Amino acid sequence: MAATDSARSGRSLSGFLGSPLIGMSPWIAFSILVGPGRFEWAVGAALVISLALVIGGRVAARGSSVKILEVSDLVFFAIMAVVGAVASPGTHRWLETYAGEISNLALVAIAFGSMALRVPFTIQYAREQVPPAYWTTPTFLRTNYLITAAWGVAFLVAAIAGGYGDLVLHNPNNIWTGWIIQILAIVAALRFTVWYPEVVRARARGDRPVPSAADLLLPLAGMLVPVGIAVLVFDGDMWWLGVGLIVIGGWLTRRLKHRVDSETPATRRDFDAPA
Repeated sequence: MAATDSARSGRSLSGFLGSPLIGMSPWIAFSILVGPGRFEWAVGAALVISLALVIGGRVAARGSSVKILEVSDLVFFAIMAVVGAVASPGTHRWLETYAGEISNLALVAIAFGSMALRVPFTIQYAREQVPPAYWTTPTFLRTNYLITAAWGVAFLVAAIAGGYGDLVLHNPNNIWTGWIIQILAIVAALRFTVWYPEVVRARARGDRPVPSAADLLLPLAGMLVPVGIAVLVFDGDMWWLGVGLIVIGGWLTRRLKHRVDSETPATRRDFDAPA
């Protein structure tokens, strides 16, 4: 029993580490922590997480490949650490202001660069989840290109929003350009990463309905409510917009949920129910 539990735990850890979303965690930690007076802490935390992912991934899944995203994590944050250590005070202030945009543009380069090299960064993770017989199929390749492209677009939107807040509004902490737009872009890419493989599997198996666009949009509509609350709390001058987002988010969520439920026959509900 102990050996079985240990093996199950090992597989769970391997699956956890074998996700491109986990490979992005250093960038997420960096974007949350970075700010005036916190550049070194943010870079240090991101570098430690990057090292932990590379080492943990090899220990938890012996024989697994080193990923493009993992290498990019290490290289980028190691360079940022060196630059931060030797930079002048003026350069240091510049880095603290524009580090978010730099990191987002680096992720854009990683996403579209890996596609240009015909190795979209998600494919290395996907290959460890499916049998080798599927690795060269058009469906498998197209799925990974689309998911990688979705993340590239999300990072580009985040970079443009952050750059607009810094360069045009001269307000890095603007709630819209610094937080809401960037978070919504990442959440949209995250949802697409979950939704599109479900669509592909449903089409291939033919034993359940194909998830609709309502399935994709439902969690995004739900995000409008907390966004509206954030606007009310942090941007009181636009209270009317916050109220509108809450009302629209609640209404749209109910409409989409009703549509998803109406498109979900009993056979699919029974199939999805836990045994």
